[in-house]
Amino acid sequence: MVAGAAAGLLLVGLIGITASPQTPPIFNPGAPGAPSRVISAREAVELGRSSFTGDDVAFMQHMIVHHAQAVEMVELLQTRGSNTGVGLLGRRIAIGQQAEMELMRGWLADRGRPLAMPGMDHSAHADHAMPASDTPIMPGMLSPARMQALAAATGPAFDRLFLEGMIQHHQGALDMVDALMAQPGAAEDTMLSDFTNSVVADQSAEILRMQSLLSDL
Repeated sequence: MVAGAAAGLLLVGLIGITASPQTPPIFNPGAPGAPSRVISAREAVELGRSSFTGDDVAFMQHMIVHHAQAVEMVELLQTRGSNTGVGLLGRRIAIGQQAEMELMRGWLADRGRPLAMPGMDHSAHADHAMPASDTPIMPGMLSPARMQALAAATGPAFDRLFLEGMIQHHQGALDMVDALMAQPGAAEDTMLSDFTNSVVADQSAEILRMQSLLSDL
């Protein structure tokens, strides 16, 4: 009886293995009027890397600069801030945005695109030889004049300026994502789509946390 049962179980197992479905094929749609074709997983990855637009590239280039200023603001926070909760949140923001900057640089490099748009000065730092401008480099970023004011503040005054500036900064990033999504064919690249979703989720949550900290100062 035991031997028969064991043999039966083995037979069921073999039938299960034989009947298990194989990995489904990946179909790549053909041009209008042309049939689809089956492609390998490697080909699918390569096609995914090629499905990007000029707007996608500009978004990544601009967002690197945007993130760089946020990291610079957190560097100021470490020596000028006084609130423990603000300091902890700032370090979390810096760690996350530094990792995202590496992701964006890798995305651009993998697609043979430059890290910055040619002919544009994307420096996040003010030129101290000239009067600081009140005009930010891009929407949401702090202007050179506001960065100088932030650097000159200390203690609770700094914490307040930091939170107000970073809330604006995060909202600017959300606006950049919205602007990208409004462009035809944009953000169809899988990695870019995942990244924009992450930006929206993470920075929306951080805005709520900063608004709460600001109300307690």
